[in-house]
Amino acid sequence: MQTILTNARLILENEVVTGSIVFDKTGILAVDRGRSTLSSATDAEGDYVAPGLVEMHTDNMEKHFMPRPKVFWPNGLAAALVHDAQMAAAGVTTVYDAICAGTPFSAKDYRKDIFADVMSALAAGRREKVFRIDHRIHMRCELTSPDLLKDIEPYQDDELVQLVSLMDHTPGQRQWRNIEHLRTYAVGNGKSEAEFEEDVAVRQREGAANVSRNWQAVVEMFRSRGIPIATHDDTTLDHVEAGIASGAVISEFPTTIEAAEAAKQRGLATIAGAPNVVRGGSHSGGVSVSELAEKGLLDGLSSDYVPASLLQAVLKLHADHGIALPEAMGMVTWKVADILGLGDRGHLRPGLRADLVRFRALGATPVIRAVWSQGERAF
Repeated sequence: MQTILTNARLILENEVVTGSIVFDKTGILAVDRGRSTLSSATDAEGDYVAPGLVEMHTDNMEKHFMPRPKVFWPNGLAAALVHDAQMAAAGVTTVYDAICAGTPFSAKDYRKDIFADVMSALAAGRREKVFRIDHRIHMRCELTSPDLLKDIEPYQDDELVQLVSLMDHTPGQRQWRNIEHLRTYAVGNGKSEAEFEEDVAVRQREGAANVSRNWQAVVEMFRSRGIPIATHDDTTLDHVEAGIASGAVISEFPTTIEAAEAAKQRGLATIAGAPNVVRGGSHSGGVSVSELAEKGLLDGLSSDYVPASLLQAVLKLHADHGIALPEAMGMVTWKVADILGLGDRGHLRPGLRADLVRFRALGATPVIRAVWSQGERAF
């Protein structure tokens, strides 16, 4: 069955046009200017229609596997399904679930406890075809972890793993170069002050050696599959150069203008956090993402820990920072799809997947009216 939306403001790559779009399960069939005269057409009432959002880094699912500190949900698939519904409700139709392999601070870190359950739940959801949208795995490799290689080896050939990032959360480095910001984060996630101090001491003592051993091993493990590699929290020129030397194509969440400029000059795609845009700054002392956008140093946005932040950030970049709406929307759709090699989605073009989001804007607030994944209603 075909769906026809007319009187829609279609967000294309370089312009917004009032028109009509026709699609079904096989993909987008037509994108036309003007109103459709067919009686079967649905009046979109002037709402925006854009490609479904492509999210390449969200750890939102972790909240459902551990909804409170040290409370582990016993039904992993049920937790994954709630996350899936939240992503669809945020307009996302392709999500790279960021699963943390290894633990950044100590063996007591909860991510180590839920890692296998999360991987299993995602595999089950895909196998049983119960997800509303397309799920893939972004393997976040915590290089400071002594057990990292043992943890990820069982998944090195897993077809769901389609993006790998190299993370170094050594206290005093990169994202956590200000240890007081790290203290606020760690204690807020259930660690006592004594546990925090112990973790910092261990990680500062052991982190560099683990990073040195794990970095290249992880790269070699996934290089043969052609999986995109991302660096994480680049802060200096040396960080960017290390990523390039390892074949990275993405610089995730650069923390300084210096790092973002170096990434741009050397051809790395820069992805940064949408919550940073919405909040007006970083929660951990990093650079303003809006400033990166204004300087032309931003390629894509990630919702990170707030799924709904993607469209909110698009509207804010457009309204408050002078970014044209098609360009801002590209940061959550076609630009990210292209960076990840997803040539079948991210654009409103005939022949591509019918992944679509219909929304209107109430000032700075996006109101999502409908979401389609491969031509079927997902929300």
